[in-house]
Amino acid sequence: MSNETQSTDTRAGDRLVQVGAIIFFIGAVATLVTVAPLFLGTDPFPSIAYAVCMLMGVGFLVAAAGVLRSIADQRRRARAAMAAQAPAVTSAA
Repeated sequence: MSNETQSTDTRAGDRLVQVGAIIFFIGAVATLVTVAPLFLGTDPFPSIAYAVCMLMGVGFLVAAAGVLRSIADQRRRARAAMAAQAPAVTSAA
């Protein structure tokens, strides 16, 4: 059924969502590592570690772009399917 064809067909934004999730996860781990010295009472990390924390936002934006791309692709496919069915409906009547 449609699930079987979906697994072999790659969607437009799926790769962006996956990459965005990986980037977000790296930023989340960096945030936890960067905040840890505040609780442990040790010396803070250099400022480049705080810059790596910004990957959370970048990953979120990449994943959101993938979702928007998937939405646009699904709308495009739905419009094409409606356009393909419209002449068949009018000629049958």
